[in-house]
Amino acid sequence: MGRGRQKAKATRQARDIKYFSPATDLSALERELGGTHGRAATPHHVDVPVEPDYSGYDDTYGDDDDEDDQRRIG
Repeated sequence: MGRGRQKAKATRQARDIKYFSPATDLSALERELGGTHGRAATPHHVDVPVEPDYSGYDDTYGDDDDEDDQRRIG
């Protein structure tokens, strides 16, 4: 198949897909979105672990700018 015929076929298929609108069963959609029937409800979020408090280490491992000034360059 040549490139022109192939492109025309692809365009025709894309147009068919774009404008295709099947009959929607709204009652089935309503049942599906209505809630859980017979199933246990599951949480929609995941528990995020709490980050430990590291504020007690600030004094021990704080930034010491004085040490950087005392280095010998050489």
